[in-house]
Amino acid sequence: MIAVVVVMGVSGSGKSTVGRLLARRMRLPFLEADDLHPPANRAKMAAGRPLDDEDRRVWLASLAAWIRAATDSGRGGVMACSALKREYRDMFRGAGEGVWFLHLTLDPVSAGRRVAGRTGHFMPARLVDSQYATLEPLRPDEPGLTVDATADPRAVVDEAAHALRALG
Repeated sequence: MIAVVVVMGVSGSGKSTVGRLLARRMRLPFLEADDLHPPANRAKMAAGRPLDDEDRRVWLASLAAWIRAATDSGRGGVMACSALKREYRDMFRGAGEGVWFLHLTLDPVSAGRRVAGRTGHFMPARLVDSQYATLEPLRPDEPGLTVDATADPRAVVDEAAHALRALG
């Protein structure tokens, strides 16, 4: 049984949009992982400096705690999170049973264009390349689905919902 869906991908891939739509469809709580970044992380990214693993450590632990609470309570949830590295996803899977990933893929030019067009977000477009440098795509042995993020978000949600129904 799937308890938590992590909508993952680089910045600009549509994680928040797809995550909110999927949570609404599944009637589950939604978490925007960016909301849990400490102020120092936000400031570092806003200054155009990519985060390293040490910067992410506390943030990832808080996300794992959210997953643990969502699975332990039986309510589940949907989280939008870059989850760029396999080790981060392993941490999430270790936090609770039934963690499943929806990897939104997008080419770097499109991602950069999307990020540059956003207003009011701390992540500048010049950091998109660093996300691709860090990204370890979802592997076949990881539970989840990889989809093209250029598709309409509702079509992506339909595809994810179909895959989740097939899993039971």
